[in-house]
Amino acid sequence: MALINLRPWREERNAARQKQFITNNAAAAIFAALVVFGIGYYFDMQSEWQQKRNQYLKTEIAKLDQLRAEIDELKSLRARLLERLQAIHELQGNRPIIVRNFDELVRVLPDGVNYTSLTRQGESVNVMGMAQDNLEVSSLMRNLEQSLWFGEPNLSQVDSKDGRKLFKLTVNLEKPKAEGDNE
Repeated sequence: MALINLRPWREERNAARQKQFITNNAAAAIFAALVVFGIGYYFDMQSEWQQKRNQYLKTEIAKLDQLRAEIDELKSLRARLLERLQAIHELQGNRPIIVRNFDELVRVLPDGVNYTSLTRQGESVNVMGMAQDNLEVSSLMRNLEQSLWFGEPNLSQVDSKDGRKLFKLTVNLEKPKAEGDNE
């Protein structure tokens, strides 16, 4: 006799397969959600880390900008100090020249001529004085022109007062060239 199985085995098998399918789908959905969450978390962490790096760079750039400003300030201070130092060296170097110019003004002064006023304007000297006659004024001009310390004099005014000649002339200051100078 044949055994007949009356149980609905196909329906049970289909129900078991459907249960397994739903379980697999649920597991795949949970796994996919975990993967998506994990990737999102990873990107969030990377973004946060990059923002921290950017913030660090911004603070370091701000520090460097401050240092650069300080360096620029120090450079300008250095330039001002160098200008002052150069001015001091020029004054120190010109000190003997001024003395030498006064000494030379006395050496070129002929007898019978007196200076009444000496004023310096830049690289020239305005000389006002009195002489007994015009020959002494021209002698003074020749002496100034022959001096190594003065350029060509320019007589601008001659007047007579009480038998004396009042004169006004301008002469440029020059530094004598050293033997090695080829200027």
